[in-house]
Amino acid sequence: MVKAIWNGAVVAESDDTVIVEGNHYFPADAIRPELFRPSAATSICPWKGTANYHSLIVDGKENADSAWYYADPKQAAANIKGRIAFWKGVTIS
Repeated sequence: MVKAIWNGAVVAESDDTVIVEGNHYFPADAIRPELFRPSAATSICPWKGTANYHSLIVDGKENADSAWYYADPKQAAANIKGRIAFWKGVTIS
């Protein structure tokens, strides 16, 4: 079981992650949605497409833009559609 942990809380947990470029992409149904807030931030990857972000809110603390996903990934990254990855201090264990 792979867990994403931030500020002492498990924010996602699954035994079905996909690893791309060293990042674990969790299925969307593996997250705790009450800890996520949509962000207006985006970034572009030449081979994956446009990433959208969520901020994490745990015990009143915010980790801005610390989770990302590709709503409509390019064909080369089709295996991460519907999945979420983390950074900015989110521990994967």
